Amino acid sequence: MKRILTAIVLIAAVFGLIFFGQLWMITLAAAIVAELAAYEYLKLAAVGAEAHGAHLRIPVWWMAIASAIAFVVTLPNFPVDAQLPVLSGLTLILFAWNGFRAPLLQVLPDTAQGLFGLIWIAYPLSLVPLLWKKEDGPALVLFLMVCVWCGDIAALYVGKAIGKHKLAPRLSPGKTWEGSIASILGSMAAAGIVIWVGDVLTARGNLILHITEPVWQTLVLAAILNVAAQLGDLLESAVKRGAGVKDSGTMLPGHGGILDRIDALLLAAPVLWFTLVIKDYLGLGRF
Repeated sequence: MKRILTAIVLIAAVFGLIFFGQLWMITLAAAIVAELAAYEYLKLAAVGAEAHGAHLRIPVWWMAIASAIAFVVTLPNFPVDAQLPVLSGLTLILFAWNGFRAPLLQVLPDTAQGLFGLIWIAYPLSLVPLLWKKEDGPALVLFLMVCVWCGDIAALYVGKAIGKHKLAPRLSPGKTWEGSIASILGSMAAAGIVIWVGDVLTARGNLILHITEPVWQTLVLAAILNVAAQLGDLLESAVKRGAGVKDSGTMLPGHGGILDRIDALLLAAPVLWFTLVIKDYLGLGRF
């Protein structure tokens, strides 16, 4: 029951932000999620280091400030190409801090793991407000979320019902090829529903979910996002298994930690962003 109630609250909050929120609200919400997930990451990284006889020294203040800045540079006053120089600057600050304060053997691993946390968590989530403020922003973000969620639900129930062939037992023993295939089909079916709802709304003069690209492109995009989401889920499992923990945290009743809920999104969001960049470059039209 806790799992269902938590899911309902989260879905309602996301839908409310997508359709009734403003850019600053989307940015703030994504930034808060990133800060909480980054905190969980620090704990995971520390536990993993201790398991191998080391001590991680990524400053909490650096991770918090760096994650916040990753979102600040997405605001309208900053150019999109400001992200890479800012990321480089933040990395050099962490490098210098570790160089003078950490044991020499820890300078490289501490700096590398801090940078990885920023790229893995803050950067992908910072793309959500950038996607939302595009011309088809609300439809894009809704499409992204629906593909991730519905694929996850299909994999869970089909995998439990008929799953027999393990997908990646070393990373996640419970995942099966049957569930994985069902996940892809579930995302494509959800994409089809989004297209249908968009067409119905468009016929009534509401363009909020209007999708201009051919149906086949939308379905292929849904499949691509699903594969990225599944890979993101498996990679987070790899991090947790390396640290020897089951869940990234306990912030979400019935769901574990924040990272456990957004792991798929952390890979799917960049894949969507880069796919749109490629579409624009090749002149394949907008979403």
